[in-house]
Amino acid sequence: MTVADQLAHSAPAAPPAAAASDALRAVRLWLWGVAGLIFLMVMVGGATRLTESGLSITEWKPILGVIPPLSHDAWQAEFDKYKQIPQYAQLFPTMTLGEFQVIYFWEWGHRLLGRVIGLAFALPLAYFWWRGVLTRGLKWRLTGLLALGGLQGAVGWWMVTSGLTKRVEVAPERLMVHLLLASITFAAIVWIATGLKPAAAEAERGLKGAAYTMLALVLAQIGLGALVAGSRAGLTYNDWPFMAGHLAPPMEHLSRLEPWWLNFLENITLIQLQHRLVAYALLAFAIWHMARARRLAPASKAARRATALGGLVATQAVIGVVTLMLAVPIWAGLLHQAFAMVVLAMAVVHARRLS
Repeated sequence: MTVADQLAHSAPAAPPAAAASDALRAVRLWLWGVAGLIFLMVMVGGATRLTESGLSITEWKPILGVIPPLSHDAWQAEFDKYKQIPQYAQLFPTMTLGEFQVIYFWEWGHRLLGRVIGLAFALPLAYFWWRGVLTRGLKWRLTGLLALGGLQGAVGWWMVTSGLTKRVEVAPERLMVHLLLASITFAAIVWIATGLKPAAAEAERGLKGAAYTMLALVLAQIGLGALVAGSRAGLTYNDWPFMAGHLAPPMEHLSRLEPWWLNFLENITLIQLQHRLVAYALLAFAIWHMARARRLAPASKAARRATALGGLVATQAVIGVVTLMLAVPIWAGLLHQAFAMVVLAMAVVHARRLS
């Protein structure tokens, strides 16, 4: 029996339609809460990467890993495991146990937050399902998101394993997959939550396709940003708008790896250049879309959203330039990553309202 059916047989304190609306409002608030947790997860993940903490836990224990070391001997055992990987030997051979505990807690907190998000999604989902609040289509979409969250945990460990044997950091392409999967999950939740709020139909012709293109560009730029972060490409070419005094590096610097396609994933010169070029394309497209929305649908909600999105993209571009020129201090790197998620959320809301 659904919520509406139950209310039909109860005292007429409130119309069934109002109760159903309240139930959907609760679902919407829950989804926005989960989106906020994923946003926090991305920030903690960024801090984990910037503090070189991601490889401090060398095992994947989904259940037992909830409890951190509780004694000196237990801490020493974890530290000894870390000493066996290349990152310790090549980057931090003088690290003390106290310093290890700091990076351990960053990674432990990151993994713990992932478990919290799983429970924060699964338990309310089961409750709303049991109460009959969810439509059939919504059940399928939310179940798919739950599976996507589980996949994210496996991808996270797949990423970590790439840095435990032959590297001193995780593979950049695996970091890209990990961040993109988190971003897609975040975007999907924002999309569903936005669609659950009643709103007047928007039929601004010619804007829907551009809004979808904007969303795709934002996701692509986030993926390229992950490649920059994973390869430490932001620590090179720290001048702007030039790269080592040139508008574009020499071709031989862009194609020095074989096979040729490997340059797009591992050549730090090309990695940074492509991140810059897509940033320029995104900014130009956002400004064009803003001007077109204000011309086709002046004073409309769509035009206001497009204007806000254009402003957010421009602000993110400025943050990116500052982060690069300062050689990626932790505060700037985290701000740049946080604002990318803000831009993504706005792009999703804008596209959803036009769809």
